[in-house]
Amino acid sequence: MSVISRRATCRLCNSQNLELVFQLAPSPIGDAYVTKDQLDEKQDTYPIDLFLCRECGLSQLIDIIDPEVLYGDYIYLTGSSLGLREHFQEYADDVIRNMVPSKESLIIDIGSNDGILLSYFKKDGYKVLGVEPACHIAERATSSGIETLPEFFDLNLAEKIVDDYGHATIVTANNVYANIDDLQTFTQGIRTLMAPDGVFIFESFYLSDVIQNMVFDFIYHEHLSAFAVKPLQSFFDQMGMELIAVKRVPTKGGSIRYFVQLKNGPRKIDSSVASTIKFENKIGLYNPETFQVFSDKVNALKMQTYNVLPKIKAQGKRIVGYGASITATTLVYHFGIGELLEYLVDDNPDKQDRFSPGLHIPVYSPEKLYHNRPDYAVILAWRFAGPIIEKHREFINQGGHFIIPVPEVKII
Repeated sequence: MSVISRRATCRLCNSQNLELVFQLAPSPIGDAYVTKDQLDEKQDTYPIDLFLCRECGLSQLIDIIDPEVLYGDYIYLTGSSLGLREHFQEYADDVIRNMVPSKESLIIDIGSNDGILLSYFKKDGYKVLGVEPACHIAERATSSGIETLPEFFDLNLAEKIVDDYGHATIVTANNVYANIDDLQTFTQGIRTLMAPDGVFIFESFYLSDVIQNMVFDFIYHEHLSAFAVKPLQSFFDQMGMELIAVKRVPTKGGSIRYFVQLKNGPRKIDSSVASTIKFENKIGLYNPETFQVFSDKVNALKMQTYNVLPKIKAQGKRIVGYGASITATTLVYHFGIGELLEYLVDDNPDKQDRFSPGLHIPVYSPEKLYHNRPDYAVILAWRFAGPIIEKHREFINQGGHFIIPVPEVKII
């Protein structure tokens, strides 16, 4: 059986009027960093083609990798990302302050990962439950005190949770809603979980910020949808729900926190929904021409980077990469720079002593920068360039250079 399939219709409105608007180089699954024992196993590459629905405006990938393959050996932990602990503390405080759930409320997080968000709700006295399909991560969360079901969320599981735990006042799904292919059934499951006065809250990277902030490497196999407000407002209306507020937040290069209730629920619709849709229309977020301009900018960066690195290499200098994430895989493949990088370094111990997807570039601790002394380190985790450079001033003091490839090529 093939591990990849292609859908023919928009996942929000079922239209067949889909237009290819942006293409990245095919790559292996971005977070499939392998151990030494797995080096002989072939890692296939899969397309990363973004399509725009000309009916509802959703930007989406239509090539779908089997979730069991995509998430089976998932090793990303929320707590490993710079600044996300503080972000989720703010998130929990914001929800409690604005949604005012009673202390008896059940709060469920779908795609709860290591349970960090739920830990802040639990600390405030709420009942919490996580749902996380990566079994080893779910077990880790449960052992840390956040009960987590090691399963993929679907309608059947939603019904079982209601039977076993009751309805939820708050349902969250952060950086996971964009990863779902069958959003209609998934959303029916969320509706099933929700109490009559319940709120579904989710965060997802924002298409406008992807384009305006050049966060092209956030388009990868897991991210099946690049959401904006206008298509989601129509979708939730079809699903018997209503989008009541949106809040822009800085994570993931620019995201939106969406608040959704059952149709005719107790809360008023905030002006943020209409004003954000007005902004989206103004900047042409649903025009293919906008994506052409974006694509041209990304490919110009690719050419700049590819012009700089071989010249450095030709001088006999050694180049490594800083960052071993999914986005690093996307960037390395699209820019075609894998063969120029001697090795990668990453702060996450779970990535160290592994090898990058497909290209099998070894990954080490950043300490290797100091005793191995490469000449240049390309900051593949470019959104964190500031903190990385600050943390590794000594590398520069010893004669090393950092290269930032996005949003413009800089040598530090």
